[in-house]
Amino acid sequence: MERPELSITVQRAPDEVVIALAGEIDVLTVTELSTIVNELLVEPPSSRIVLDMSGVTFCDSQGLGTLVVLSRKAQHAQTVLALANVGDFLMRVLDITGLRSALMISSTA
Repeated sequence: MERPELSITVQRAPDEVVIALAGEIDVLTVTELSTIVNELLVEPPSSRIVLDMSGVTFCDSQGLGTLVVLSRKAQHAQTVLALANVGDFLMRVLDITGLRSALMISSTA
C-alpha cells in the first residue's frame, strides 16, 4: 500500500507564517503537521499562522480533529490559526461536520 504523502512548506513573513499543504491530511500525516505547528507556537509566535489548503486533496476525520486542536492551541498562544484557499470539497466537509464555525477561514480574494 502506498503511503499518502503530505508535502509541507513553511514560509515565514515578518508578521505571519504560511504553511502550504499539498496532499492528504489523514491519520498517517497529521502528526507531522501537528509537530510543525506546535513548534511554531513554542517559538516567539507570529501573530498569524496560515494553513494554505489549496493543494490538499483529502482530509479525513483525524485531519479535521487535528485542525480544530491546533486552532485551539494557537488561541491559547495568542496566535490566529487561519485556513486559506479551502477547496469546495473541504468546505462541504466542514459544513456537514459543523466545524466551519470552529475554524478561522480566511477568504482570499
